[in-house]
Amino acid sequence: MAYTEDELALLATTPQLIGSAVASASSSGLFGTGKELFATASSVMKGVKSFPNNTLLKQLVLDASANRQQAIDQMKKFRDWGLARLKQKGVDSGEKVSALAIEDCKAVAALLAGKASPEEAKEYRQWAYSVAENVANAASEGGFLGFGGEKVSDPEKQLLAKIRGTLGEMPSA
Repeated sequence: MAYTEDELALLATTPQLIGSAVASASSSGLFGTGKELFATASSVMKGVKSFPNNTLLKQLVLDASANRQQAIDQMKKFRDWGLARLKQKGVDSGEKVSALAIEDCKAVAALLAGKASPEEAKEYRQWAYSVAENVANAASEGGFLGFGGEKVSDPEKQLLAKIRGTLGEMPSA
C-alpha cells in the first residue's frame, strides 16, 4: 500500500527520535552522549542491511551507493520535517522528546497495522527498537569519564519498556 509523504517522514524519523529520547533519558556525560548519538545514526543505517528485502525500509533509507545525491536529499528532507515537527510541538526538553517518541511509536504502530505487510511491520519494529537498545547500551550512566556506572540506567530501562510496549509485538529476527 502506498504511503503519503508525511507517513514516510514519520516512519523515517521515529527511530531517530527514539534514539534521542533514550539518549536524553539519563545523563551519560559528554563522551557518553557522543557515543549515544553515534549509536543512533549507525543503528538507523544498519536497518537496511539487517532487513535487505524490506521494501518499506528501502523507501526510508535510500542506498547511497546507488544514488548518493538522492539519498542525501531524502535524508535532509526527513531531517527538516522532523525538526519542523519538534518546533511545532514545542519540544524543548528530554521529557518532551520522550513523550513525542511514545506518541510517534503509537502512530507508527497504527500506520504499520493499516498499511504494511506483517513481515514489513515486524522488521520495522525490530529496526526501530534496535535503535533504542543500541543507544541505551552505547555508554555507561553515572561513573566518571565513562568508567564505572551502569550500562543501562533505570530511566532508560523504563523508556525501553514503554517503547517496546507501544511499538507492539516484535518476535526475534
